[in-house]
Amino acid sequence: MHSVIVENIIKTYGKKKEVAALSAISFEIPKGELFGLIGPDGAGKTTLFRILTTLLLADSGNARVDGFDVVKEYKSIRKRVGYMPGKFSLYPDLTVEENLNFFATIFNTSISENYDLIKDIYIQIEPFKKRRAGKLSGGMKQKLALSCALIHRPSVLFLDEPTTGVDAVSRKEFWEMLKGLKQQGITILVSTPYMDEAGLCDKVALLQNGKILSIHTPQGIVDDFSDPLWAVKSTGMLHLLNDLLALEAVKDAYPFGEFHHVVLKNESGKKELEQFVQSRAKDHAVMQAVKPDIEDCFISLMKN
Repeated sequence: MHSVIVENIIKTYGKKKEVAALSAISFEIPKGELFGLIGPDGAGKTTLFRILTTLLLADSGNARVDGFDVVKEYKSIRKRVGYMPGKFSLYPDLTVEENLNFFATIFNTSISENYDLIKDIYIQIEPFKKRRAGKLSGGMKQKLALSCALIHRPSVLFLDEPTTGVDAVSRKEFWEMLKGLKQQGITILVSTPYMDEAGLCDKVALLQNGKILSIHTPQGIVDDFSDPLWAVKSTGMLHLLNDLLALEAVKDAYPFGEFHHVVLKNESGKKELEQFVQSRAKDHAVMQAVKPDIEDCFISLMKN
């Protein structure tokens, strides 16, 4: 059974519908899968989430969540999904405990009834249960928002850029929590602009300008990258990038950390690249072979 089915969803904005937020998006998510929607700001992630959580109508296409149509059966969906928007949207003047009780009451449940589901998350903020939500740190706000989204034991959980703006430790803790929730049979759809988080999902969709570039397992996307990839650095990195792009053997080059990643057209281009690096010896130029990651794949798909 599929928890989420999206078929040719189209959404446009503007008086003349000139801005395409989503262009014929289609995918399916099996029950119990951790699915990542990966893409930069403006790719269409939030628009898609709002459509799937019945907060926004698509121009055309169909979508079902937990077996229910997002338009005709929106009330049933709202009872079964949890939604954590990208922006902190709880009540800042209410305490941690009051926020959680409020959301439990909305769904005719209680904290005690579903405490076992949120326990591993909530115990980290429970010592601060009398503190107002607006006074919490970014990581604590994140945990409270997730607890509120889970308090009614949803079958499908939507998390819209949940780790944006939090520290690296909180990001790591958050993904550990998601693994625990997945083990309890909850289907999770999470969006993120961070490419390194793609590898933590069962399957990912790479989204750019409202279009899906690829859908596969993280390893499957990496395996599809077949061009030779090298990392090059020297002094004067800006000039180095321009000179690399001018080489006949180079298909693409772009900044990547302290290096520039260089994509060759074929294996025979290695000789030209080596000669180029040797000619820059006075600039301490070095090159090394590297394995592609999700970010390399995304850049390649985006440019092609």
